[in-house]
Amino acid sequence: MAPESDHMVANAEGQTITRPFKKTDKKLYIESYGCQMNFADSEIVVSILASHGFSTTTDSKEATVILMNTCSIRENAETRVRNRLSQFNRQKRENPDLIIGVLGCMAERLKTALLDEEKLVDLVAGPDAYRDLPNLVSTVVSGRKAVNVLLSREETYADINPVRLNPGGVTAFISIMRGCDNMCSFCVVPFTRGRERSRDPKSIVNEAESLFGQGYREVTLLGQNVDSYRWNITKKSEILNSDEETVTFSQLIEKVALVHPDLRVRFSTSHPKDMTDDVLSVMSKYENICDYIHLPVQSGNSEVLQRMNRGYDRSTYLERIASIRKWMPEAGISTDIITGFCGETETEFEDTVSLMEQVGFDFSYMFCYSERPNTLAERKFEDDVPERIKQQRLTQIVALQRELSHRANRKAIGKVFKVLVEGDSKRSSELVSGRNSQNAVVVFPKGNFKPGDYAKVKITNCTSGTLIGEAVN
Repeated sequence: MAPESDHMVANAEGQTITRPFKKTDKKLYIESYGCQMNFADSEIVVSILASHGFSTTTDSKEATVILMNTCSIRENAETRVRNRLSQFNRQKRENPDLIIGVLGCMAERLKTALLDEEKLVDLVAGPDAYRDLPNLVSTVVSGRKAVNVLLSREETYADINPVRLNPGGVTAFISIMRGCDNMCSFCVVPFTRGRERSRDPKSIVNEAESLFGQGYREVTLLGQNVDSYRWNITKKSEILNSDEETVTFSQLIEKVALVHPDLRVRFSTSHPKDMTDDVLSVMSKYENICDYIHLPVQSGNSEVLQRMNRGYDRSTYLERIASIRKWMPEAGISTDIITGFCGETETEFEDTVSLMEQVGFDFSYMFCYSERPNTLAERKFEDDVPERIKQQRLTQIVALQRELSHRANRKAIGKVFKVLVEGDSKRSSELVSGRNSQNAVVVFPKGNFKPGDYAKVKITNCTSGTLIGEAVN
């Protein structure tokens, strides 16, 4: 049982007094921003604090501890978090005992500003410091600010059983690795999440088996660059010599696919310079490994890609696309694109437009370039594309992607897909919504289907973002 701790508060005369920090007071409210990895990390945080007596609440006004799991990829993400912290601080003025903390990428980057200059938070914990959260909370309870942003070369949280924040859900995330060794010039992730390290494959398979037993029917394997997953297992022979067995990403997804034929397997994110045909071969072999790849391109121009330090050029990227089409002709492919990176000319931007048209992405995450402090791009290049031009280019590719998505969806009309039902459609409780193997959203009449069921659905219509169909035998 978690012990009670002392909670320091001020009485009406301004004197500091001590009262017990009761277990019934231990209510955690957590919000997550940014990538899927952050949402998965939040489930680890909840698990760690639950083992120290904390229950979770969906109402921030009930909470004794509010944690925000943050993202530093773009400036607007940090602005949203700061605005939310200001709201929580207004809540704290009414409840001085409330503890507010920031986790994740913003924690490492802005610890001094958040703690001391802006005084928005009481504690700061980086992505590798979540085991220390109970101690950090106790430090704040004793009347001091608390911070731990140390990065680790070993921490993977492999032994932590995440507390799922969507109990009774259909889909779940499994983190297979942490950190990133790719020094893309625009990205802060290597500085905020540290070096790459992979998680024991046995723990990953065990987690997948546990999730399937709980009723989950789809897992997404997460990593900043899943293709570089690599685990070495030392086996000692009878004469005490040792050889190393290496588990690669292609071998890992096969192990997870073999958990059960009804457990769908997805993964994110792939890197064009590291994706090999052995991954595509395994994907084509197993029906429950989804025919979908998220392959960020960022730019369609080789010179811009070189400035971004992406490790591939336009032709190499298109070669990877061709290989995906060879192994999985019906695969869904999505991407990330940045407009207005340092020095991007109109001609270089048009190369991005032409690549989008050539590939015909099913979906894209598109953003204007946002210079991040301490990155190679900030040190080496001038952020010289005017904001107005960045926005114009973004608007152009957003419109193009809408047409490409609609075009891809129109090709699906008349086809039958196996759809995993995730829940009621947002449009109507008479409809259910799910996704096919290609990650397209499919809406169809509810009938007797419930979340977690598989349905064969014939597509009869579509929008640019949704396939519309009817269940068939």
